[in-house]
Amino acid sequence: MKVKWLDQPQKHDYPAAKSYLSLTLDEATAEAAVREMERAEMRAFAAKDIFRASGLPLLGPTDSHVDSDRVRIIRKESLSPVLLYRDDRRGRLVIADGYHRMCAVYTFDEDAMIPCKIV
Repeated sequence: MKVKWLDQPQKHDYPAAKSYLSLTLDEATAEAAVREMERAEMRAFAAKDIFRASGLPLLGPTDSHVDSDRVRIIRKESLSPVLLYRDDRRGRLVIADGYHRMCAVYTFDEDAMIPCKIV
């Protein structure tokens, strides 16, 4: 199934990313990372590679948020690109916003190219 994507992340994705990053980064660093994300160029990476770099488990379709995003994919609604942060201190990739979208896409195609902004 072909996943449709918006050209850019939605405005509300950036505060969500900042909120998430603020859990492990100090406020100033989280805010600076999000400002960088806003200016970053769009890129694309394979879903399976993003998951491998993040070390996160794959949530299945029984998760309500993943299920909701799967329905949006089936209805051919466009998803918002993912926001990623390279955490050099921990040596891993952080999915700052879009984890559930990633899981939903992965259930259809692990090789899907995911549009994202990464800093």
